This record gives sequence, structure tokens and C-alpha cells, in this order.
Amino acid sequence: MGATVCAAVEGAADLELVARLDAGDEVTAATLGGADVAVDFTIPSATEANVHALIDAGVHAVVGTTGWTDESRGRVVAHLGRAAAAGAPGLGVLIAPNFGLSAVLAMTFAAKAARYFESAEVIELHHPDKVDAPSGTARHTAAAIAAARADAGLGPGPDATETGWEARGADVDGVRVHAVRLRGLVAHEEILFGNAGEQLVIRQDSFDRVSFMPGVLLAVREVVGRPGLTVGLENVLDLA
Repeated sequence: MGATVCAAVEGAADLELVARLDAGDEVTAATLGGADVAVDFTIPSATEANVHALIDAGVHAVVGTTGWTDESRGRVVAHLGRAAAAGAPGLGVLIAPNFGLSAVLAMTFAAKAARYFESAEVIELHHPDKVDAPSGTARHTAAAIAAARADAGLGPGPDATETGWEARGADVDGVRVHAVRLRGLVAHEEILFGNAGEQLVIRQDSFDRVSFMPGVLLAVREVVGRPGLTVGLENVLDLA
């Protein structure tokens, strides 16, 4: 992903690539080469420290690494607040579980559909080199479905399971999420909704990492005008 992002930035007429950092490189104002925005595609164990280092360096951050929690995002918000109070207002951090436009649209459609169905489950499918499960995209999708169901006054979905809960997938705010890891896959998601006598399936497939680049470049251009923390690319798209 890092190499693909670098190539996308170099190919954009309005952007300039000024630094490339890899595992083990220090994230400082000096190593960032005067960058206005940095893009982080690393691993969950490194990404939060990278973002804090970018804030200290006065650089906006676009983050595609998953594994974030409410607590880690909260620490970023607090750090941005301290930076603003110290005279560095306007810094923005945009964390996107997925930069694929089809994935963002699938998540948005799912949130809109959730209130109309009794049952909802999410299946995410990725290559076996992915280090976290469920994916950030699936967690984001499930959380949005759960929030929409709560707003609509819906209770838990029907489920008579008494034993074998380990086969029912992860529980994300009451929505079951199943993770598949299989060689040959890149990034895919199915969102399943059900009522008596009907089913709605929303499916999204990313077959190549280049599919994420329009979203990454959009985030790079937009983050400089969005102070504070933004979670989800849908917030910079006109999806109303």
C-alpha cells in the first residue's frame, strides 16, 4: 500500500511527494521533508505512535491502518486539543477504515438500510497476510448498522444460539461479524439483511490496491481543511 500511495501522489498534478518512510524510520519534522500531509499505511501496533509523532511535527495525517479503538482515537483527540492550545490550530487527522469508494458507499447504504430489517450480519474477506480481524471496515460497518438500529428503536436481532458461540463471529455492538482469510483475496465485504421472506445483500469487492487511491488522494486534499479528528471517508463525500 505504501508504494502504491507514493506512486499515486507522484502521478497527481497538484501533489508532490517529499518523503518516504519505512519500518524503523523515525517520524520527525526533519525526516518528513517539509510535508504538509503524511499518509500512514503501517500496522496496528505502530500507527497510533506515528500519528502522535505527526501531530508533534505539525503535519496533518491521513491514516489507512486499522486496529483503532475508542480509547486510542480519544488520545488523538486529546493530543490535537493540546496542540491547538499550544498555538498549532488547524491540524487534522483523518482515519478511514477503507478508502475504496465502493466500500464507503456499501457502508453508507448499509447504515441507511439497517432500520428496515430484523436481522443483520457482516462477512469480511481478506488475504491471509492481514494481521487484524475483524477488519476495520467490517467493524465500522457493524457499528454504523448498530447505531441505525438503535436510533430506530430496534432491539437485538433474533438468535436462538445456546452453544458454539465461537462459530457466530465477533460481536460488534450487537452485530455479528465474520472474518475469512484466504489466499487470492484482496479486500471484500458482504452485508446481509433479513426479514421474513426476504433478504438484502450488499457486496463490495476490491481486486487491486489501486482502487483505494482515489479515496486516499481525496483525503490528502481534504484533511488540511478539517481540523480535529475525522473518522471515515464518507465524511468528506457528498453522500447526503
